[in-house]
Amino acid sequence: MATQAAPANGPETAQPNWAGEMRYVARQPILNLRGRVHGYELLFRNAPEGVSSRNADMAARIMLDNAVIFGLEWLTNGLPAFVKCTVEALTEQLVLVLAPKTTVLGVPSDVELTPRLADACRELKTRGFRLSLDDLTWKTKLQPLAELADYIRVDFPRFGVAERQYLRQLHCASIAMVAKNVETQEDYQRACAEGFTLFQGEYFCHPVLLKKRKVPANRLLHFEIVRQLHHDPIDVRQVSRLVLRDASLTYRLLRLVNSPVYAIHQEVRNIESAIIAVGETTFRRIVSLAVLSELNGDQPPEILHMALVRARFCELAAGLCRLDPSEQYLLGMLSLVPAMLHLPMEELTPSLPLRSQICEALQGTKNPERCLLGWLECHERGDWAACDRIVAALGPGQEQLMQCYADSAVWAEAALRSAV
Repeated sequence: MATQAAPANGPETAQPNWAGEMRYVARQPILNLRGRVHGYELLFRNAPEGVSSRNADMAARIMLDNAVIFGLEWLTNGLPAFVKCTVEALTEQLVLVLAPKTTVLGVPSDVELTPRLADACRELKTRGFRLSLDDLTWKTKLQPLAELADYIRVDFPRFGVAERQYLRQLHCASIAMVAKNVETQEDYQRACAEGFTLFQGEYFCHPVLLKKRKVPANRLLHFEIVRQLHHDPIDVRQVSRLVLRDASLTYRLLRLVNSPVYAIHQEVRNIESAIIAVGETTFRRIVSLAVLSELNGDQPPEILHMALVRARFCELAAGLCRLDPSEQYLLGMLSLVPAMLHLPMEELTPSLPLRSQICEALQGTKNPERCLLGWLECHERGDWAACDRIVAALGPGQEQLMQCYADSAVWAEAALRSAV
């Protein structure tokens, strides 16, 4: 099937053009206790041939330049943007190019606390910025800055008795505590017990999996719908009958079709009319989004968001690697289904309507079909060296993949607004 319809974000949405910039930007969600995104840490990196990280002053200017180019509001959808800063960026007030209301300035906790740095942080607070003390350890001697901080971020794997006692001495009851590098559900439970209220890491993508549990019957129905969508042309009657067997999915689908995102000028009241109104290509996309929303259920919305970005990115970049766009869309979309259903991928793939190579890619096999998904997974973690290795093997340049990522993130934001 072909899924190369125009992006569904509408002509009024400004999409950044990153071609030629040769830069990477990744965003890592910071979730609260309810599994909702509180904000994003932004990780910027120039091209491999760019400035050395040892040149802190130049690195700070490049970071701020990146932030302006990419636009923090677009990158975080208006949520707080956590941006790591250098002493120079703070004391020279280079950060004033950023929006105070949506920016959290990360102060490295291993710096020497000088009167000038303390004064600069106080001044930035009066201008409306929030401050985060980053990578705090018991060796940190930053009591005056801790009193100004809105957040304290701790590398959770290194959080021990000394750090726990030190935080108690800071009297930081009003400060939001962020646990970084929380990778498993066990880590998450321990961080909650330690009093952390914000969490950063991949723990929400790795829930406790229930092995040897059968795929629920209603989920098998959803997979059958996806299988039918893979046929070209669509069997309209068969798809309609399947969708109508799930009242929640039917409601969600019709709401999506009638949403402003898809600009239908007359109300659509049944499944067959929806196919006629939007066309098969867009209909496939809408049904896939409705199914994915149903699969995500009560899981953190960020999982659905990431799945949409992955699906659209793999679809857009497929042509650069001579891969099938429709298969790549499904690969990206289904890559996070285990997190949604709490089931191992090897127990899900027999139910999926995909070629064996795609199923193997979903299970982690490093084959050609998985190259784009692999690049995006490394990008999500900010693993730039791994991204470079994949780019070298793929052929397309970094700027082409980054443009696909930009377009997919814009599309996913618009699609998610209509799905929730």
